[in-house]
Amino acid sequence: MTARPGLLARGPWLPDQVEVQWRERAYRPPAEIERLADAAVADLRERGSPAHDGMATRLVGWRAERDSLELELQPARWALRLVEGDAANSLTALCVVRAADGRWLAGRRAAWVSTWASRWALGAGGAVDLGESPTDTLARELWEEWQLEPERLTIEALVLLPSGVAMVVGLATVADGCDPVPDSEHDEWAWWPADVERWPADADERLCRMARLLESQAPATPTGQDTPVPPSPQ
Repeated sequence: MTARPGLLARGPWLPDQVEVQWRERAYRPPAEIERLADAAVADLRERGSPAHDGMATRLVGWRAERDSLELELQPARWALRLVEGDAANSLTALCVVRAADGRWLAGRRAAWVSTWASRWALGAGGAVDLGESPTDTLARELWEEWQLEPERLTIEALVLLPSGVAMVVGLATVADGCDPVPDSEHDEWAWWPADVERWPADADERLCRMARLLESQAPATPTGQDTPVPPSPQ
């Protein structure tokens, strides 16, 4: 996949409108990227993180239509996502959470986690496991991190981050009276106001931009080029 960082495709799509195809052969990165991934995992362990390594998923290509999102995925080493600026299109899923009255669920991530340590983030997120559809990742991470089940779940966007990580962004709506139970990846949590302009001063501007994107009513349509799945190194 050749694309610049930014919004690749804009939904929304329902979970059953997302189709996934898998390449059988795992991605083999250059030796220097492998070395950088080894060093990143070692650094996490020195910080007390129970960081595991193993196989996860990368995005090879996509095709977006108004009523469907097609993704081609490939097995890839989990730790490649830790290589800043060259994360090999490692695929992650972000499940943004809103209560029925519009409030946003935010959590401050623990100091030992691999990304956004000691910073506030929206909802739940994590790597797409090997063999897993990103739509299932969204629901799984929501339960694992907050013990919540969505009343409604949509897939809102596909983005490529400057780090080289590809991200499927979902939006889960939960009941107003639900009781989130945070996991060990969070040391504090809060419901932020429905109005993004009333968010706390320490809310990262990237979170604000994400929320405004999700509030927009753009129709489901490709945003980047309609990309036939290209070849990539094996």
